[in-house]
Amino acid sequence: MAPAIRKALAAISVTAIACIGCSSHDTAGNSASQSPSSRTASPNASPNATGALFTAAEPWNADVSGASKAARSDAIIQTLSNMGGWGTNALQTDFSIPVFFADNKTPRVQVVGTEDYCYGGPDCDAVPAQMPVPTNANMEGSSDLKCDITGNTDGQGDCHLLVVERDQNKLYEVYQGNQTGNDITAQGLFVWDLAKPYPQTLRGDQCTSADAAGFPIAALTPTADEVASGTIKHALRFILPNDRMKKDVYVRPATHAGGPDSTDPNAPPYGVRFRLRADFDESSYSDSQKVILKALKTYGMLLSDGGQVPLTFADDRTSTAKWADLGIDAETFSGVTVDQFEVVDLGDEIPVTYDCVRN
Repeated sequence: MAPAIRKALAAISVTAIACIGCSSHDTAGNSASQSPSSRTASPNASPNATGALFTAAEPWNADVSGASKAARSDAIIQTLSNMGGWGTNALQTDFSIPVFFADNKTPRVQVVGTEDYCYGGPDCDAVPAQMPVPTNANMEGSSDLKCDITGNTDGQGDCHLLVVERDQNKLYEVYQGNQTGNDITAQGLFVWDLAKPYPQTLRGDQCTSADAAGFPIAALTPTADEVASGTIKHALRFILPNDRMKKDVYVRPATHAGGPDSTDPNAPPYGVRFRLRADFDESSYSDSQKVILKALKTYGMLLSDGGQVPLTFADDRTSTAKWADLGIDAETFSGVTVDQFEVVDLGDEIPVTYDCVRN
């Protein structure tokens, strides 16, 4: 997409900003958070695997428990606290995005692009393309493969579809997907190689993904089976309202920013890594809940998109374990405040141009 068009879109709308990964939640004012175990488990859903999806060293798999606190950590944490902290004023959890697992026997579905696919940019993978879609898979926030935008005040839903293909070591992530006949029409399709050691600029600098920061959503989204296994081996995904993120910049490992609009120099930028402080008292939490807290202390959480509900955990309809049985719900970590985190691995701020250059 031409830079002028990208900038015009950025000025017009958060959800139509040159990045198809920008969350529409911030415009609507709410995320489509639903209670865990609120859907009936699908008998044809593939079982969830545990552990880190990517087998190569990636930034979201890096152990940062021993990393030094960033020089600007106190300023960033204080600024976010002064802004009101988390979008929901508590560290709540959204369970609306399912992660599906497929193999070489899973039926393939053709993905075709919308008329303005990827807003004309190179950020997305080429369509039409084939991707595995397990039986009874569903879009985020919907009961099937239709993009259910009922009640979404901006007229759009993110409608993510995330599928891990173990046999081919591929991760398919669809943004604004919708079943049309036998096809899935998408605003963007992003395919990740789970065995590839990505460079510092991931799929490409200034390039978005199904998430506005350019990250793979599934790699940062814990499943109930991961927690039940006792270990999470990756950073977590977190989001903030656009007015609480620094405008026009991002930091590594992000490669892109959505529509942040804070002019405060110490507002957290896209890609910032928050790590739960080592002295955080876990004594009041259960063993299952401590798995999440340990991941936050070991790998931290990466600022990935714009929206209201800070944490994203996978819908458990495809999991053997269930969040309710693990004692984890939307409010479990609501007592964890911004000032109980610190910033680590904070590199230079990179100005946003939206001029995607694919690797």
